[in-house]
Amino acid sequence: MKRLLGLVLLISSFTMTAQSNAELLGHYEAYYKQMKAQGDIQGVINAMTHLNILSPSQARKDTLAFIYMDQGKNTQAINTIGYEKNANDSDIALQVKALSLKALKQPQMAVPFFDEMFKRNPGALIAYELAELNIQLKNNAVAETHINYGLANSKADMKKAYFETQQPYEVPLKAAFMYLNAINTYSKDNKNNIDAAVDILDAALKEAPNFNMIQITKNELLRQKQAMQAEASKN
Repeated sequence: MKRLLGLVLLISSFTMTAQSNAELLGHYEAYYKQMKAQGDIQGVINAMTHLNILSPSQARKDTLAFIYMDQGKNTQAINTIGYEKNANDSDIALQVKALSLKALKQPQMAVPFFDEMFKRNPGALIAYELAELNIQLKNNAVAETHINYGLANSKADMKKAYFETQQPYEVPLKAAFMYLNAINTYSKDNKNNIDAAVDILDAALKEAPNFNMIQITKNELLRQKQAMQAEASKN
């Protein structure tokens, strides 16, 4: 009799737990929809976190990490999704890892995820990210490969945004690749390639007269050239 009573109590406990979880899932699913409708991002994050605890799934985890990234919370995004490279990473997971690690100034860690994104879906915008990161890492030959791809595959309607001014602006993606080409050329030999880099910048400026970053970079390169000439004249 005692064993039978214990079994009944155990089954009842399981049943109550199942009902409780189902009720909580229903509650947070409704809460998620309401927060989404209200545009309450923190509410969406809270709801998604609870849903992932109650009923874990990789899709929910990927979505939660994407929301964190979209809100500029890159550390939280990486803590949610991890930074390991997995063969079964979803497209969303790859994007989150790549962009979050780049934003956290971890180019070496970000590159493999951008590489995989490019492998799955080649495109000029991903090539730009790879070129920029490889320039930072002094992988000039790899950067040049991506720059050449971008120059060949940039279409007239493709744009790249820059934010160094108070008012963000856009330039044609081709001009952005020309800018990276100048930077990469200079990076290969920062003493002998200044003129070549400036020539590329001048050509890019014709493509995008509003490209403020080009003027800043050109002025700095010319300043360096003048400083080297002044130093040489002393000797």
